[in-house]
Amino acid sequence: MRRKVSNPLALAVLAHLVLGPQHPYELGKQLKETGKDRNIKFNRGSLYMVVEQLRKAGFVAEQETVKDTQRPERTIYALTDEGRAELYDWMRELVRDPVHEYPQFGVALSLISVLDPAEAVELLRARSAALAKDIENTRAMVGQATGDGVEWIFLVEEEYRISLLEAELRLVEKLTGELAKTEYQDKWHEIFGRER
Repeated sequence: MRRKVSNPLALAVLAHLVLGPQHPYELGKQLKETGKDRNIKFNRGSLYMVVEQLRKAGFVAEQETVKDTQRPERTIYALTDEGRAELYDWMRELVRDPVHEYPQFGVALSLISVLDPAEAVELLRARSAALAKDIENTRAMVGQATGDGVEWIFLVEEEYRISLLEAELRLVEKLTGELAKTEYQDKWHEIFGRER
């Protein structure tokens, strides 16, 4: 389904506005505090742009403008009925329907045969070390958050991240072993060696 606003940041804004009307600055602060910025890339400018796109689409509306002496005028946005319907429809679609994503590493793997196998092995070993470190750091973060009383449902995206990292690490280790085999290296040099 084609969405009027399809940026993942828009979905996060809609989800946070379910809790009540807010200013975009407060939304950004909450996204960072809850770690959502690990999965959704944004900056202040992109956040304001997405809020404006949601307003034009009719998913959020200006509720009030607040002026105090300390800060410039701030516009508070609220979720509309259309925005609420869009949020739940979009969430249902994302949770229910698998889609093929195009991660950069997938591109690299589809073309890895152009690299000298010895170099590819070295690069993959470095990737393995980075993945293992990322898994360790993410597990520590989840452990800390759990210890601080954060409910598991608010950490589920990190569990998903760990699962993906572990699966990638297994694949990288297997591929490293295959590329290190003399049989493959000899065949590669036979095919590609003269091209270099």
